[in-house]
Amino acid sequence: MDRLREMEVFVAVVEAGSFVGAATRLRTSPPAVTRAVASLEDRLGIRLLNRTTRALRLTDAGERFVEHARRLLDDIERAERDTLGEASAPAGHLTVTASATFGRMVLAPIVTAFLAEHPKVTASVRLHDRVVDLLDEGIDVAVRIAELPDSSLVARRVGEVRRLLVASPDYLAKHGTPDAPVQLREHAVIAFTGLMPGHEWRYQAEGRTRTVAITPRLEINDALSALAAAEAGEGITPALSYMISDAVAAGRMVPVLEDWAPAPAPVHLVHQQGRLVPPKIRAFMDFAAPRLAAALGDLSAGPD
Repeated sequence: MDRLREMEVFVAVVEAGSFVGAATRLRTSPPAVTRAVASLEDRLGIRLLNRTTRALRLTDAGERFVEHARRLLDDIERAERDTLGEASAPAGHLTVTASATFGRMVLAPIVTAFLAEHPKVTASVRLHDRVVDLLDEGIDVAVRIAELPDSSLVARRVGEVRRLLVASPDYLAKHGTPDAPVQLREHAVIAFTGLMPGHEWRYQAEGRTRTVAITPRLEINDALSALAAAEAGEGITPALSYMISDAVAAGRMVPVLEDWAPAPAPVHLVHQQGRLVPPKIRAFMDFAAPRLAAALGDLSAGPD
C-alpha cells in the first residue's frame, strides 16, 4: 500500500479513536483500515498502537510518529489547497448543531449573518435536545452547554449560562416570593422537563448540590412554552439565563432563589480535531465565537 495512504489511515484511526470510526471517515471498510495499520507497523518494524477490546492507545513510538505524519499530511493538503486557490476562501456546505431553544434564539441568527458575509458557503442548522455525535452525523460545528468530557474534539469556550427560576411580577405579588427551595412546594411550578427532570430542582447549599422534590402544577417539554406560561402569571419555571435575559431586563420576569442557583454551565463551540481545519469551519468559529459570547454576556471567548 502507498506510504502516504498508510499514514492517512493511521492518523484517521488516532483521530477517530477506532478502526470503525476511521473507516467511516475515509469511506472504506474496517478490514482495509486494519490492513493499512498492520502494513505500516510491519514496514516500520515497531508497534504504533496497543489494541484492546475497548480502546486504542498510542505507544511511545506511535505518539512520535503520529505528529510527524500529521505534519507531512498537512503540508501536502496545504500545497493542494494553495494550488487550487482555496487556502483562505471559505466555501462549501457547513453543518452546525445546538439544542433546540438555543438554536432558535441565538445560533440561527448568527448562521444567517455568517452566510451574508460568505456567499460561497451554504449551511444546515440542526437543532436537537441531545448530544450529537459529530462524526457519525456529519456535523462540522456544535454548541455544547455542559462540562465537556475528555474527547478528541477541539473546543472554544464562548461563555456560560446560569440555571435560574423565574416568575412574573404579577404572580409574585399574588403568591409571594419563596425564600428557600423547600418553599417551592407551596407554589405553582411550571416544570420544563429539560431543566427539571424527575420533578426535582437542583440547587446549591453550603457548597453542595441538593434537590427538592416538587409536584408541578404544569409540565411542559418545550422551554419557550413554559416561559410563556410563567410570563402570563401561571407560576414559577426553570430557565437558562440566555432564555430570559430580555424579559428580566424589561421587567416582565423576575428571578427567584438566585442565591441557591446551581453552578453555571460552560458553553463551548466544538469541532472535530483534524490535520487541517477547513476554511469554512475556521471562518465560522472566528465569526460565531465573539457573537455567542456577547449574547451570553461573556466577552472572554478565546482562540481554540
